[in-house]
Amino acid sequence: MSSSAATPPVRGADDPEYAANLRRATLASSVGSALEYFDFALYGLASALIFSKLFFSNLDPSTALVASFATFGVGFVARPLGGLFFGTIGDRIGRKWVLISTVLLMGGASTLVGALPTYDTIGIWAPILLVVLRLLQGFGAGAEQAGATVLMAEYSPVKRRGFFAALPFIGIQAGTLLAALTFAYLGGLPEDVLLGWAWRVPFLASVVLILVALFIRLRLRESPTFVVLEKQEQVAERPLREVFGHSLPSVLRGIGLRMGENGGSYLFNSLAVAYATGTVMVDRSIGPVAVAVASLIGMVSVPFAGHLSDRFGRVPVYRFGAAVLLLLAFPGWWLISLGQAWLVIVVIAVAIGFGVNTMLGAQCAMLPEMFGNRHRYLGVAVAREFSAVIAGGLAGVLGAILIAEFDGSWVPLAIYTAVLAAITLGTTFLATETRARDLTSVEDALDEHRLAVAGR
Repeated sequence: MSSSAATPPVRGADDPEYAANLRRATLASSVGSALEYFDFALYGLASALIFSKLFFSNLDPSTALVASFATFGVGFVARPLGGLFFGTIGDRIGRKWVLISTVLLMGGASTLVGALPTYDTIGIWAPILLVVLRLLQGFGAGAEQAGATVLMAEYSPVKRRGFFAALPFIGIQAGTLLAALTFAYLGGLPEDVLLGWAWRVPFLASVVLILVALFIRLRLRESPTFVVLEKQEQVAERPLREVFGHSLPSVLRGIGLRMGENGGSYLFNSLAVAYATGTVMVDRSIGPVAVAVASLIGMVSVPFAGHLSDRFGRVPVYRFGAAVLLLLAFPGWWLISLGQAWLVIVVIAVAIGFGVNTMLGAQCAMLPEMFGNRHRYLGVAVAREFSAVIAGGLAGVLGAILIAEFDGSWVPLAIYTAVLAAITLGTTFLATETRARDLTSVEDALDEHRLAVAGR
C-alpha cells in the first residue's frame, strides 16, 4: 500500500481527520475483538458443556471432556503459526489488509462449526472436521488480536494511549458476554432440543459479525506509524529474523506477562464452568451467568485499568492485577468447590473482572510499546500467541486431566492458577516501563532502557 493513500501521522486531537480515523480504528478493532472472543468463548463454553456429548459420544464422560477440551486447545496450537504468518505480512505491507484477512478466516471457520454433522451421524469424521475448523479458526485468530492491539496503540493520543488502546477490548467483553448469555439461554432448553439443533444457531450467527467487521475494516486507513516507516523506507524486509534474532528478550517478557492474564482467563471462563457443573454439580446455567457478570465488569475495568496505566504506569497496574489473581487462587477454587451457585458467580466474576482484566487493561498499550516500529506487529503476535498455547491452550486440557486424576479436588486447580499468576507477577519486576513511549522508534523499549542506563 502506498503511503500517499494512507493517513498522515497527525496526532492533534482537534484535527477532524485524525479524530475520524481514530473512531474508525476503535470501531474496527472492537468489532473484530467481539467476533474473536464471541467465537472463542462460545467454543470454550461448548467444550465445557456439550461438545463431549456431540462429538465424543463413544467415550466415557471423563475422557470425553478431556477430548472436548483437547479440540479447544488445538486452536491455540494454530495461533502461533497464524501469528507468525500474518504478523510478518503486517510488518511488511501494513496492518489493514491483514485485519481484513484474519476476520474472514476466523469468522468463516466458526460459522462452519454450526453446520458440522455429529459423531452419531458420520462417526470419527465429526471430531476430525471439528479439529480442522478449529485449526483454521486459531490460524486466523493468531494475528487478529495482535493486529487490533497494534493498530489502536499506533492510532491513540500519546498521553491517553493506555485508555484508548483498551477501548477495543470492550469488544472482548461484549463478545464473551454475548456468548455467555447465549449459553445461559441454551442451558435452559430441554437437552434433546439443545443437542439436536439449538447449539448450531450461535455458531451460524457468527456470519453477521463477519459482515459488520468486513464493512468497517474496508473503510479503515493505514496505521500512522506504519506510514512513517514507508515514507522513511524503513519497512522490515525480514521481520521474522529481527524478532527472533534481536527482540527475543522482549518476546520472552511478553510471554511471561501473558501467563497469568491469558491462562487465568481460560481457567475461569471455561474450566471453572466445567468444574462447577460437572464435578460440583451446580446448575449448568450458572457458569455462563458468572462469565456474563465478569464480562459486564470488564467493560468498565479494562478501560479503567488502561486509564490508570496512563497515570501511574503500565507496570504497577499490571502487577496489581497479577497479585489479585495470585491471592484469589486458593480461596477462589475452594469457594467454587462448595457448590453454592452465588459463590461460583462471585469468584468467576472477581477473578476475571478484576484480576485478569486489570492485567489486560495495562497490556493493551504495553505490549505494542515494548517493540520497535519495524517489527511491532510480529513481536506482539509472537508474544501473545506463543503464550496463548502455553497458558490458555493447556488450561482446559490440563485442568480436565487434573480433575480426573485427583478425583475432583480443587487443590491442584488452585496450584495451577497460582503458578501462572506468580510467573506474571515475577515478570513485572523484569519488564521496562513503557508509558508514553514514541512508537515511531525502531528500537525495542528494553534496548532504549539499557542505553539510557548506560548513558547515566
